[in-house]
Amino acid sequence: MTELQLPETLRYAKSHEWVRVEGTDLVVGITDYAQAELTDIVFVDLPVVGKVLGAGASALVLESVKTVADVYAPAAGTISAANVDLKTHPELVNKDPYGRGWIFRLTPAALFDPATLLDAAAYRALVAGPTP
Repeated sequence: MTELQLPETLRYAKSHEWVRVEGTDLVVGITDYAQAELTDIVFVDLPVVGKVLGAGASALVLESVKTVADVYAPAAGTISAANVDLKTHPELVNKDPYGRGWIFRLTPAALFDPATLLDAAAYRALVAGPTP
């Protein structure tokens, strides 16, 4: 396996989403680890702008050649944008998961505390699994 890409500036959910705080919004995508596990993503069922989600609720579904997977909201809030480029280019989630492959923006219902999510070191430990 190639070296896991894990930007230190992002926060991570145990369900394999990454979060970047931009102003009052959270930009959300799936991690390099998650996209590698899913393999080739062929369809992204983008959420509707304005949809209200609870923390941990399924925001959308990704379809890959291998399986279907939910992407979860890292906090309670309202979808403020969806990456429409993914409708015609779902492979961006695989090719550039932390850049052009972002999936949606969420405006949190309350002040978001990044400490509620994992930092890069803790996420790296999570996906590495227990040491033998």
